[in-house]
Amino acid sequence: MTTLFTNARLIDPEGDRDAPGWLLLKDGVIADVGFDAAPDAPDGAALVDCAGKCLAPGIVDIGVKVCEPGERHKESYRSAGLAAAAGGVTTMVTRPDTLPAIDTPEVLEFVRRRANEVAPVNVLPMAALTKGRAGREMTELGFLMDAGAVAFTDCDRVIADTKVFSRALTYAKALGALTIAHVQEPGLSAGAAATSGKFATLRGLSSVTPMAERMGLDRDIALLEMTGAAYHADQITTARALPALERAKANGINITAGTSIHHLTLNTLDVADYRTFFKVKPPLRDEEDRMATVEAIGTGLIDIISSMHTPQDEESKRLPFEEAASGAVALQTLLPAALRLYHADNLSLPQLFRALSMNPAKRLGLASGRLAKGAPADLVLFDAHAPLILDRFALLSKSKNTPFDGARMQGKVLATYVAGERVFG
Repeated sequence: MTTLFTNARLIDPEGDRDAPGWLLLKDGVIADVGFDAAPDAPDGAALVDCAGKCLAPGIVDIGVKVCEPGERHKESYRSAGLAAAAGGVTTMVTRPDTLPAIDTPEVLEFVRRRANEVAPVNVLPMAALTKGRAGREMTELGFLMDAGAVAFTDCDRVIADTKVFSRALTYAKALGALTIAHVQEPGLSAGAAATSGKFATLRGLSSVTPMAERMGLDRDIALLEMTGAAYHADQITTARALPALERAKANGINITAGTSIHHLTLNTLDVADYRTFFKVKPPLRDEEDRMATVEAIGTGLIDIISSMHTPQDEESKRLPFEEAASGAVALQTLLPAALRLYHADNLSLPQLFRALSMNPAKRLGLASGRLAKGAPADLVLFDAHAPLILDRFALLSKSKNTPFDGARMQGKVLATYVAGERVFG
């Protein structure tokens, strides 16, 4: 199938361009792209007039939780896939924090088969780094890689035993595997519901110092110096952690870092009325931390923006703030929330899609995330200025726990393409 997109506003993160242009896709890949006058459509080609709207690489979202196996009532691969397609996410990189954890080739094979059957977008599963995510015994990394694991992580459980973690990193290095870790000092952050400061004290919330993130990152960087492993910090959310990250990159350590869309667009004051939809992990930070993190995305110090999509049912959120489950759904809200940073003149659209699409694809060794000849035709067509008031009950995820319910936002996905096939719009 051949399709010619004309009259598009091309968002090219690789070339740092945001300009009118055209794109030709054929047999699931980008056959040609240009920023000049569009050529005549080939015989039999479908023609899509983008009417000046934005055409960008589809989002590659690292860290999506799909609750299969174990908690399908919260989210299934079908519902997550539909939400992803509606949000412009063409590749979901899924987390292993399921019940049971994805820590054996058999469970991983179930997940891959289920995802391929029902999800309209690409699904790449990660596997647990330790058995049961308990931090005591390493999983069979080699067998899991053979079964299709693209990375290894214990998600929000920090491996407190440094010897276990160092051995796992050494083994991952030998296999050429990517390890993803949650950078928090586990003792300080245990039970914390907010970031320490005057606000948390006035609200009587158990809190954690931002230094816990810095301490967790410092430990992991030391282990990376020792092992040479490939490593990604899933969420850097504080200004205190940024200098250590910058030094590690300058010293040639194989490290990248991400952050969540909620930490880029919300701050600790949003928790004011004890609204549990704003309870995430790590907790929302002060405005100074939020702005420092946004700036780090702009400079490229922080490489990746993720949804950290974490479905929770109503029962687990309708509890006192400290007892409520952490996390928020974000597959459908990721793009309009990210566009807040564009409309506030914090980031350009190529900078946004560098962090949403190109960098996560590059870190995982994928060919997607770019508007380049030969790249997979995973694309999102969107109107960056379309206004909306978000209704959480209109989201396609089974769980509706979003902090953006009722929020005024700008940005609407018009169509999503996976391997040239229209899966939304």
